[in-house]
Amino acid sequence: MKLSQFKFAFNESLIAKHPAESRDAAKLMVINRETGKIEHKKFSDILGYFNDRDVMILNNTKVFPARLYGSKEKTGAKIEVFLLRELNKEIKLWDVLVDPARKIRVGNKLYFGNDDLVAEVVDNTTSRGRTIRFLFDGSDEELWKLIDKLGEMPLPKYMNRAVEKNDKERFNTIFAKNIGAVIPPTAGLHFSKELMMRLEIKGVRFSEITLHNGLGSFRAVEVEDLTKHKMDSEFYQIDPETASLVNNGLEEKRKIVAVGNSVMRALESSVSSADRLNPLSGWTDKFLFPPHDFKIANVLISNFHPPESTLLMATAAFAGFELLQEAYNEAVKKKYRFLAYGDAMMII
Repeated sequence: MKLSQFKFAFNESLIAKHPAESRDAAKLMVINRETGKIEHKKFSDILGYFNDRDVMILNNTKVFPARLYGSKEKTGAKIEVFLLRELNKEIKLWDVLVDPARKIRVGNKLYFGNDDLVAEVVDNTTSRGRTIRFLFDGSDEELWKLIDKLGEMPLPKYMNRAVEKNDKERFNTIFAKNIGAVIPPTAGLHFSKELMMRLEIKGVRFSEITLHNGLGSFRAVEVEDLTKHKMDSEFYQIDPETASLVNNGLEEKRKIVAVGNSVMRALESSVSSADRLNPLSGWTDKFLFPPHDFKIANVLISNFHPPESTLLMATAAFAGFELLQEAYNEAVKKKYRFLAYGDAMMII
């Protein structure tokens, strides 16, 4: 398919700048792939779509305060460092984005807080990208505590607002535990403790994978031919218990629900030759776009994504391009809220 096919009328007023009052109060669009029917619900209504022994797969990655503000040695120039991922735990090496990039060169020292934390720039990676090494003698746990104290939650720039106190809680899922993401698995943000409890009472089985969401899914696609687009790699892990639960669900012909595109990406990166889920750990640069034959999940929960985004393409691959096009036109018309803090879509 072509990039230009994923354009649609989109007004920035549809971008959600704040979360819904309660997690499961967001709107939910339900799309039936078999009948083409589109329904309009609340997220808590997903309770009526699942039964005993259906499987929901969650991404338990945790967003950390990845945006650091500091100053450059000697000049004291103000700088922003966005921590993307840890490259080497032992020597505290990180892949980062810097702003303003023109002022930050190899060999510069960067200071954060009241000089509580110091980093040295050791390499250039892209125009805004750098590799830095934290000059910190404490343990890994102590470094994370310092980053947590000095950093700011990495709200996307499109929200165009200051970080607020409740973002630390609401920009993570209630099941987040493995630190490493800079963007939450947004479909998972809609799950409240009460809703999960009610689903468990119905017999729905929850399982977890980890995929540390980076900024790659939001990087602009710059080629018209989608087969030539290269995704950034992201670390993921699927343990044997999850693989076993999912594979049993497949054998029993249950609903297997990918809660978010990050989950779907991990699952589709781990398919065995027998079309079952392998327990795996590693890096994936899997790019999902139409047409794609999905092997594991038969239900997808997703948020609403912007035009020409890889997340929109992955959702279209699962729903079917024309059906998703119809659904998005209706979402714009009915003023569904888009992006991380926005409303949800469930494709069954």
